[in-house]
Amino acid sequence: MDLSSPATPLFPPLEPYRSGMLAVDELHTLYWEECGNPAGVPVLFLHGGPGGGVVPRHRQFFDPAHYRIVLFDQRGAGKSTPLGEHRHNTTQLLINDIETIRRMLGIGQWLVFGGSWGATLALAYGQAHPQCCLGFVLRGIFLCTRAEIDWFLYGMRGFFPEAHEEFIAAIPLAERADLLRAYQARLFSDDAEVARQAARSWSRYEGSCLLLRPQAETIEACSADAVAIGIGRLEAHYFLHQGFIEEDQLIRDIDRIRHLPAVIVQGRYDAVCPPVSAYRLHQAWPQARLHIIADAGHAAQEPGTAAALVAATEQFRMRQAFD
Repeated sequence: MDLSSPATPLFPPLEPYRSGMLAVDELHTLYWEECGNPAGVPVLFLHGGPGGGVVPRHRQFFDPAHYRIVLFDQRGAGKSTPLGEHRHNTTQLLINDIETIRRMLGIGQWLVFGGSWGATLALAYGQAHPQCCLGFVLRGIFLCTRAEIDWFLYGMRGFFPEAHEEFIAAIPLAERADLLRAYQARLFSDDAEVARQAARSWSRYEGSCLLLRPQAETIEACSADAVAIGIGRLEAHYFLHQGFIEEDQLIRDIDRIRHLPAVIVQGRYDAVCPPVSAYRLHQAWPQARLHIIADAGHAAQEPGTAAALVAATEQFRMRQAFD
Protein backbone atom coordinates (compact mmCIF):
# COMPACT_ATOMS: atom_id res chain seq x y z
CA MET A 1 0.00 0.00 0.00
CA ASP A 2 1.46 3.35 -1.04
CA LEU A 3 0.19 6.41 0.83
CA SER A 4 0.85 10.13 0.66
CA SER A 5 -0.93 11.41 3.75
CA PRO A 6 -1.89 15.01 4.43
CA ALA A 7 -0.27 16.61 7.43
CA THR A 8 -2.09 15.62 10.60
CA PRO A 9 -1.10 17.46 13.74
CA LEU A 10 0.19 15.50 16.66
CA PHE A 11 -1.74 15.63 19.89
CA PRO A 12 -0.99 18.75 21.96
CA PRO A 13 2.18 18.87 24.07
CA LEU A 14 1.84 17.34 27.51
CA GLU A 15 3.96 16.84 30.60
CA PRO A 16 4.55 13.64 32.56
CA TYR A 17 2.39 13.07 35.60
CA ARG A 18 5.09 10.82 37.04
CA SER A 19 8.77 10.22 36.33
CA GLY A 20 11.83 8.82 38.02
CA MET A 21 15.26 7.23 37.84
CA LEU A 22 15.54 3.44 38.07
CA ALA A 23 18.83 1.70 38.85
CA VAL A 24 18.91 -1.53 36.85
CA ASP A 25 22.42 -2.63 37.81
CA GLU A 26 25.52 -1.25 39.49
CA LEU A 27 26.38 0.81 36.40
CA HIS A 28 23.14 1.91 34.66
CA THR A 29 20.29 4.10 35.91
CA LEU A 30 17.34 4.69 33.58
CA TYR A 31 15.10 7.72 33.22
CA TRP A 32 11.40 6.85 32.82
CA GLU A 33 8.14 8.78 32.66
CA GLU A 34 4.39 8.33 32.39
CA CYS A 35 1.98 10.68 30.59
CA GLY A 36 -1.67 10.76 29.67
CA ASN A 37 -4.38 8.79 31.48
CA PRO A 38 -3.15 6.79 34.51
CA ALA A 39 -6.12 4.44 34.04
CA GLY A 40 -5.77 4.26 30.26
CA VAL A 41 -4.56 1.59 27.87
CA PRO A 42 -0.81 1.24 28.40
CA VAL A 43 1.48 2.00 25.49
CA LEU A 44 5.28 1.75 25.54
CA PHE A 45 7.34 4.12 23.38
CA LEU A 46 10.75 2.79 22.33
CA HIS A 47 13.17 5.39 20.94
CA GLY A 48 15.63 4.88 18.15
CA GLY A 49 19.38 4.95 17.88
CA PRO A 50 20.50 2.97 19.81
CA GLY A 51 21.31 5.91 22.03
CA GLY A 52 18.74 8.40 20.73
CA GLY A 53 16.72 9.06 23.87
CA VAL A 54 13.18 10.42 24.16
CA VAL A 55 12.10 13.99 23.44
CA PRO A 56 8.83 15.74 24.35
CA ARG A 57 7.21 15.29 20.92
CA HIS A 58 7.37 11.51 21.36
CA ARG A 59 4.50 11.84 23.84
CA GLN A 60 2.28 13.36 21.18
CA PHE A 61 1.55 10.32 19.00
CA PHE A 62 -1.08 9.15 21.49
CA ASP A 63 -4.47 10.43 22.66
CA PRO A 64 -3.65 11.37 26.28
CA ALA A 65 -7.27 10.87 27.34
CA HIS A 66 -7.13 7.22 26.27
CA TYR A 67 -3.54 6.03 26.66
CA ARG A 68 -1.26 5.56 29.63
CA ILE A 69 1.96 6.55 27.82
CA VAL A 70 5.22 5.08 29.13
CA LEU A 71 8.55 6.34 27.82
CA PHE A 72 12.11 5.68 28.98
CA ASP A 73 15.67 6.36 27.94
CA GLN A 74 17.49 3.12 27.18
CA ARG A 75 20.87 2.34 28.71
CA GLY A 76 23.39 5.06 27.88
CA ALA A 77 20.82 7.34 26.21
CA GLY A 78 19.13 10.66 26.99
CA LYS A 79 18.75 11.28 30.71
CA SER A 80 19.84 7.77 31.64
CA THR A 81 23.30 7.51 33.15
CA PRO A 82 26.12 7.14 32.29
CA LEU A 83 25.58 8.76 28.88
CA GLY A 84 27.05 6.71 26.05
CA GLU A 85 28.02 3.81 28.31
CA HIS A 86 28.47 0.63 26.24
CA ARG A 87 29.37 -1.76 29.02
CA HIS A 88 26.50 -3.93 30.29
CA ASN A 89 24.54 -2.77 27.25
CA THR A 90 22.98 -5.46 25.07
CA THR A 91 19.62 -6.12 23.46
CA GLN A 92 18.91 -8.84 25.99
CA LEU A 93 19.57 -6.43 28.87
CA LEU A 94 17.31 -3.80 27.26
CA ILE A 95 14.55 -6.42 27.03
CA ASN A 96 15.08 -7.17 30.72
CA ASP A 97 14.86 -3.44 31.47
CA ILE A 98 11.52 -3.21 29.67
CA GLU A 99 10.19 -6.05 31.78
CA THR A 100 11.54 -4.42 34.94
CA ILE A 101 9.69 -1.20 34.09
CA ARG A 102 6.50 -3.08 33.19
CA ARG A 103 6.46 -4.90 36.50
CA MET A 104 7.40 -1.77 38.45
CA LEU A 105 4.41 0.06 36.95
CA GLY A 106 2.04 -2.86 37.51
CA ILE A 107 1.20 -3.20 33.81
CA GLY A 108 -0.01 -6.53 32.49
CA GLN A 109 0.05 -5.84 28.74
CA TRP A 110 0.81 -2.86 26.56
CA LEU A 111 0.83 -1.66 22.97
CA VAL A 112 4.46 -1.41 21.82
CA PHE A 113 5.42 1.54 19.59
CA GLY A 114 8.91 1.89 18.14
CA GLY A 115 10.75 3.40 15.20
CA SER A 116 14.08 2.53 13.59
CA TRP A 117 16.15 0.85 16.33
CA GLY A 118 13.00 1.20 18.46
CA ALA A 119 11.23 -1.07 15.96
CA THR A 120 14.12 -3.55 16.19
CA LEU A 121 13.83 -3.58 19.96
CA ALA A 122 10.02 -3.79 19.79
CA LEU A 123 10.26 -6.93 17.65
CA ALA A 124 12.94 -8.48 19.84
CA TYR A 125 10.98 -7.69 23.01
CA GLY A 126 7.72 -8.94 21.55
CA GLN A 127 9.27 -12.20 20.42
CA ALA A 128 10.74 -12.70 23.90
CA HIS A 129 7.53 -11.71 25.77
CA PRO A 130 4.54 -12.00 23.41
CA GLN A 131 2.17 -12.49 26.33
CA CYS A 132 2.92 -8.92 27.48
CA CYS A 133 2.05 -7.27 24.14
CA LEU A 134 -1.29 -6.00 22.86
CA GLY A 135 0.11 -5.16 19.43
CA PHE A 136 2.78 -3.16 17.61
CA VAL A 137 3.18 0.15 15.81
CA LEU A 138 6.49 -0.03 13.93
CA ARG A 139 8.24 2.63 11.84
CA GLY A 140 11.37 2.72 9.67
CA ILE A 141 12.18 -0.97 9.91
CA PHE A 142 15.71 -2.01 10.82
CA LEU A 143 16.28 -5.77 11.17
CA CYS A 144 19.92 -5.38 12.23
CA THR A 145 21.30 -7.57 9.46
CA ARG A 146 24.83 -7.30 8.15
CA ALA A 147 23.53 -5.88 4.87
CA GLU A 148 21.69 -3.06 6.67
CA ILE A 149 24.74 -2.18 8.74
CA ASP A 150 26.91 -2.10 5.62
CA TRP A 151 24.30 0.09 3.93
CA PHE A 152 24.53 2.64 6.74
CA LEU A 153 28.31 2.73 6.61
CA TYR A 154 28.76 2.67 2.82
CA GLY A 155 25.50 2.53 0.85
CA MET A 156 24.02 5.85 1.97
CA ARG A 157 26.80 7.66 0.14
CA GLY A 158 24.90 6.87 -3.06
CA PHE A 159 22.19 9.32 -1.94
CA PHE A 160 24.15 11.60 0.38
CA PRO A 161 27.70 11.68 -1.02
CA GLU A 162 28.57 14.99 0.60
CA ALA A 163 27.44 13.76 4.04
CA HIS A 164 29.42 10.55 3.58
CA GLU A 165 32.50 12.49 2.52
CA GLU A 166 32.27 14.47 5.75
CA PHE A 167 31.72 11.21 7.69
CA ILE A 168 34.96 9.67 6.43
CA ALA A 169 37.05 12.84 6.28
CA ALA A 170 38.88 12.21 9.56
CA ILE A 171 39.55 8.53 8.75
CA PRO A 172 42.86 7.82 6.97
CA LEU A 173 42.56 6.14 3.57
CA ALA A 174 44.19 2.98 4.90
CA GLU A 175 41.35 2.51 7.42
CA ARG A 176 38.36 3.29 5.21
CA ALA A 177 37.83 -0.31 4.11
CA ASP A 178 36.51 -1.01 7.63
CA LEU A 179 34.82 2.17 8.80
CA LEU A 180 33.17 0.48 11.76
CA ARG A 181 36.49 -0.59 13.26
CA ALA A 182 38.01 2.79 12.45
CA TYR A 183 35.21 4.54 14.29
CA GLN A 184 35.37 2.04 17.15
CA ALA A 185 38.99 3.03 17.79
CA ARG A 186 38.03 6.69 17.99
CA LEU A 187 34.62 6.52 19.69
CA PHE A 188 36.09 4.48 22.54
CA SER A 189 39.42 6.28 22.68
CA ASP A 190 40.90 7.17 26.06
CA ASP A 191 41.26 10.69 24.67
CA ALA A 192 37.92 12.30 25.50
CA GLU A 193 38.19 14.90 22.75
CA VAL A 194 38.93 12.29 20.09
CA ALA A 195 35.89 10.30 21.24
CA ARG A 196 33.70 13.42 21.30
CA GLN A 197 34.67 14.48 17.79
CA ALA A 198 34.07 10.97 16.44
CA ALA A 199 30.63 10.87 18.07
CA ARG A 200 29.71 14.23 16.57
CA SER A 201 30.83 13.08 13.12
CA TRP A 202 28.83 9.83 13.36
CA SER A 203 25.67 11.48 14.63
CA ARG A 204 25.91 14.37 12.18
CA TYR A 205 26.19 11.89 9.31
CA GLU A 206 22.97 10.18 10.36
CA GLY A 207 21.24 13.52 10.96
CA SER A 208 22.14 14.62 7.44
CA CYS A 209 20.35 11.59 5.96
CA LEU A 210 17.20 11.40 8.09
CA LEU A 211 14.79 13.58 6.18
CA LEU A 212 13.44 13.66 2.66
CA ARG A 213 14.32 17.36 2.75
CA PRO A 214 17.38 17.73 5.00
CA GLN A 215 17.16 20.51 7.58
CA ALA A 216 20.13 22.38 9.01
CA GLU A 217 18.54 22.51 12.47
CA THR A 218 18.20 18.71 12.56
CA ILE A 219 21.84 18.27 11.60
CA GLU A 220 22.95 20.75 14.25
CA ALA A 221 20.78 19.09 16.89
CA CYS A 222 22.47 15.78 16.11
CA SER A 223 25.86 17.47 16.60
CA ALA A 224 25.16 18.39 20.23
CA ASP A 225 27.14 16.31 22.71
CA ALA A 226 24.00 15.24 24.62
CA VAL A 227 22.75 13.56 21.44
CA ALA A 228 25.95 12.64 19.63
CA ILE A 229 27.67 10.79 22.47
CA GLY A 230 24.73 8.44 22.94
CA ILE A 231 24.08 7.96 19.22
CA GLY A 232 27.68 7.62 18.07
CA ARG A 233 28.99 5.33 20.76
CA LEU A 234 25.95 3.08 21.10
CA GLU A 235 25.13 2.71 17.41
CA ALA A 236 28.71 1.65 16.76
CA HIS A 237 28.64 -0.67 19.78
CA TYR A 238 25.45 -2.39 18.61
CA PHE A 239 26.62 -2.54 15.00
CA LEU A 240 29.86 -4.20 16.09
CA HIS A 241 27.78 -6.93 17.74
CA GLN A 242 25.05 -7.02 15.05
CA GLY A 243 22.51 -5.92 17.63
CA PHE A 244 23.29 -8.95 19.80
CA ILE A 245 20.93 -11.03 17.67
CA GLU A 246 21.47 -13.70 15.05
CA GLU A 247 21.28 -12.92 11.34
CA ASP A 248 17.60 -12.61 10.37
CA GLN A 249 16.48 -13.65 13.86
CA LEU A 250 13.61 -11.16 13.83
CA ILE A 251 12.24 -12.66 10.61
CA ARG A 252 12.83 -16.24 11.72
CA ASP A 253 10.93 -15.80 14.99
CA ILE A 254 7.96 -13.86 13.62
CA ASP A 255 5.59 -16.75 14.44
CA ARG A 256 5.89 -15.79 18.10
CA ILE A 257 3.97 -12.56 17.47
CA ARG A 258 2.11 -13.34 14.24
CA HIS A 259 -1.22 -13.47 16.10
CA LEU A 260 -0.90 -9.89 17.41
CA PRO A 261 -2.17 -6.82 15.51
CA ALA A 262 0.60 -4.75 13.93
CA VAL A 263 1.15 -1.88 11.53
CA ILE A 264 4.36 -1.00 9.69
CA VAL A 265 4.88 2.63 8.62
CA GLN A 266 7.74 3.14 6.19
CA GLY A 267 9.02 6.17 4.27
CA ARG A 268 9.39 5.44 0.55
CA TYR A 269 12.64 7.44 0.43
CA ASP A 270 14.10 6.33 3.74
CA ALA A 271 17.84 6.33 3.09
CA VAL A 272 18.80 5.24 6.62
CA CYS A 273 16.54 2.17 6.77
CA PRO A 274 15.51 1.48 3.16
CA PRO A 275 12.01 0.10 2.45
CA VAL A 276 13.31 -3.34 1.48
CA SER A 277 13.51 -4.26 5.18
CA ALA A 278 9.91 -3.23 5.82
CA TYR A 279 8.87 -5.18 2.74
CA ARG A 280 10.76 -8.28 3.89
CA LEU A 281 9.11 -8.03 7.30
CA HIS A 282 5.68 -7.71 5.69
CA GLN A 283 6.34 -10.71 3.44
CA ALA A 284 7.15 -12.78 6.51
CA TRP A 285 4.22 -11.26 8.42
CA PRO A 286 1.44 -10.50 5.92
CA GLN A 287 -1.05 -10.14 8.78
CA ALA A 288 0.70 -6.86 9.67
CA ARG A 289 -0.53 -3.79 7.78
CA LEU A 290 2.12 -2.06 5.67
CA HIS A 291 1.81 1.66 4.90
CA ILE A 292 4.50 3.12 2.65
CA ILE A 293 4.53 6.90 2.85
CA ALA A 294 5.17 8.24 -0.65
CA ASP A 295 6.71 11.56 0.41
CA ALA A 296 8.85 10.69 3.42
CA GLY A 297 12.35 9.73 4.45
CA HIS A 298 13.30 8.16 7.78
CA ALA A 299 12.18 10.64 10.43
CA ALA A 300 8.99 10.23 12.47
CA GLN A 301 8.25 13.96 12.34
CA GLU A 302 7.80 14.10 8.57
CA PRO A 303 4.15 15.01 7.91
CA GLY A 304 3.00 11.87 6.11
CA THR A 305 4.74 9.58 8.57
CA ALA A 306 3.47 11.44 11.63
CA ALA A 307 -0.05 11.33 10.18
CA ALA A 308 0.15 7.58 9.64
CA LEU A 309 1.49 6.96 13.15
CA VAL A 310 -1.28 9.00 14.77
CA ALA A 311 -3.84 7.26 12.58
CA ALA A 312 -2.48 3.92 13.78
CA THR A 313 -2.76 4.75 17.48
CA GLU A 314 -6.27 6.10 16.86
CA GLN A 315 -7.28 2.92 15.03
CA PHE A 316 -6.03 0.85 17.93
CA ARG A 317 -7.87 3.10 20.37
CA MET A 318 -11.16 2.55 18.54
CA ARG A 319 -10.86 -1.04 17.29
CA GLN A 320 -7.77 -2.74 18.79
CA ALA A 321 -6.79 -3.32 15.17
CA PHE A 322 -5.20 -1.52 12.22
CA ASP A 323 -6.40 -0.61 8.73
